[in-house]
Amino acid sequence: MKKIALTLGVLAAVLVNAQSIKTTIDLVNVKDDKVAVTMEFPKMKSGDVKFHFPKTVPGTYSVDDYGRFVEGIKFFDNKGKELTYTKVNDNTYALKNAQNLSKISYLVNDSFDEEMDASKHKAVFSPSGTDIEQGKVYLINTHGFIGYIDNMQDVPYQLVVQKPSDFYGTTALVDQDKSDATDTYTLANYAKLTDSPLMYTKPDYITFNAGGMDLVLGVYSPTGKYKASDFKDNLEKMVIAQKKFLGDMNTNKKYAIMLYLSGTGEPQIKGFGALEHHESTSVVLPEMMPKEAIDQTITDVVSHEFFHTVNPLKTHSEEIHYFDYADPKMSQHLWMYEGGTEYFANLFQIQEGLINKNEFLQRISEKIANSKNYNDTMPFTVMSKNVLLDQYKDQYRNVYEKGALLAMCLDIELRKLSNGEMGYRDMIRKLSQRFGENKPFKDDKLIDELVTVTGYPQVKDFYKKYIAGDQPTPYTEYLNMVGVEINKKESSPIFWFIKDPNQTGYDDKNNAFAFDESSALSPFSKSIGFKITDQVFALDGKTINIQNAQEFVGYAQSIKEGQNVTVTVLRKNGDKTEKIDLKGKAILDKISIETLQFKANPTPAEQKLQDQWLTGKK
Repeated sequence: MKKIALTLGVLAAVLVNAQSIKTTIDLVNVKDDKVAVTMEFPKMKSGDVKFHFPKTVPGTYSVDDYGRFVEGIKFFDNKGKELTYTKVNDNTYALKNAQNLSKISYLVNDSFDEEMDASKHKAVFSPSGTDIEQGKVYLINTHGFIGYIDNMQDVPYQLVVQKPSDFYGTTALVDQDKSDATDTYTLANYAKLTDSPLMYTKPDYITFNAGGMDLVLGVYSPTGKYKASDFKDNLEKMVIAQKKFLGDMNTNKKYAIMLYLSGTGEPQIKGFGALEHHESTSVVLPEMMPKEAIDQTITDVVSHEFFHTVNPLKTHSEEIHYFDYADPKMSQHLWMYEGGTEYFANLFQIQEGLINKNEFLQRISEKIANSKNYNDTMPFTVMSKNVLLDQYKDQYRNVYEKGALLAMCLDIELRKLSNGEMGYRDMIRKLSQRFGENKPFKDDKLIDELVTVTGYPQVKDFYKKYIAGDQPTPYTEYLNMVGVEINKKESSPIFWFIKDPNQTGYDDKNNAFAFDESSALSPFSKSIGFKITDQVFALDGKTINIQNAQEFVGYAQSIKEGQNVTVTVLRKNGDKTEKIDLKGKAILDKISIETLQFKANPTPAEQKLQDQWLTGKK
């Protein structure tokens, strides 16, 4: 029996390889920061062919057009003859009478090098981007390297990575050959391929088991400041807590984390964060962060990505299940996919003892404050469905603020209705049992499904008012149910460039303050024609560097109402950066600060609900 099984296994492997798309990524012969890719195809079923690179990918909510990083593309028939083609757009190529198409070759530029020059395109979010640093590191988000042919998305891919023999590939995939110079992976289809990032660099990784799950953490630290082993204890503690929090909702047996730490040289990275996958996550953070800050970010951000293994990776609507990379149709339910996941990333920390109740309340307070920078009456379902359109994309970041708060209020609502027997986590568990990775729900029927799994029609009322409706969420009312009150106070008037000074960043290349594009401008900035994409280089001739940043802030705080002020900004104008002086009279901005605190004397009902909310116990 063993001999027969082995023979059949070998035969099956031969058949799979014969019917698969062999894709080779060459990390050895890199020239001019470009990587060569070749794709070899089984026999075509159709004469007319369209070959695509993704316009966007699951987990990202922006148009990135990965095909714009490709050059020198060539199509060959089975005799090695070049075929003619039409370039439809940045991502799509059309061929007529291409029954004999056999191979495609092209070069890939990385997206990281474009991040500091977004004059023509909005930069790709770093964790979903690509980096090619010869002899140092290759961050391979596969959707940035590999395309697909219409109607062949379900054909298996054989991925071959030719690599320097002293490089190691961090990935959740299993290498199927023993060569030091080549890694070979087999993937069921294009969706599995794009769900499988890799990071190649000189070996710095650890493997261990936590909560019954095998983990691999690979680290790229350009100066060698950090090693993978530096983060093991915190990561292990976090994963054990997450697995306990999720219980049977998570079935992962393995998980890979690619931690790319960006240095102060080239490339200049702006998009810090992470991108989720079924069995892995790619993370980009600045190397200059203290270890304690990286540990906390791993707990906050990597946990968020891991919680995505429940939602939407394994419980999702048809829009995600049948994702169209060339012309994506977005789901209405970012409130759940991103907002609910962000809520989990905070809730598990209080319920599993990683933070205390006051720290948790502080996080909720910050989310309420941050949510006020967005349109509170815009229906979340409308924004979510249309997030790729210009008029909605600026509201996207609110999924991590108001989206998480919506999940929190729904959690409290469910606990109130059920006398503490059911919360948001229980609802998601029941939904995941009803559906799953291979059984999507209909996007416009989700609320009916939630009523079914909870048994409470009031959930639909909540959804219609605050998620699909335009009514602002009454946080005071819901927090009062769990013995929390909101205190408001006015701060002293201050001078600054955006409404929330805490959202200020620093560009060490330009020695200038920079701001997130979702930040709200202060009244003064609006009055002088300041743009949110401007960087502040000097104030009344006083320049900034990292050493005197506090001195600069101190001067700004000394400015009086009506004082003449000159702000020198760096402004992009096409391919050039101009230094411009903006002048005006100072306008000091009052900030209303809301703080949350637990009531000194909550009612017994409020205290009971609070305990159930913060512990997860019934």
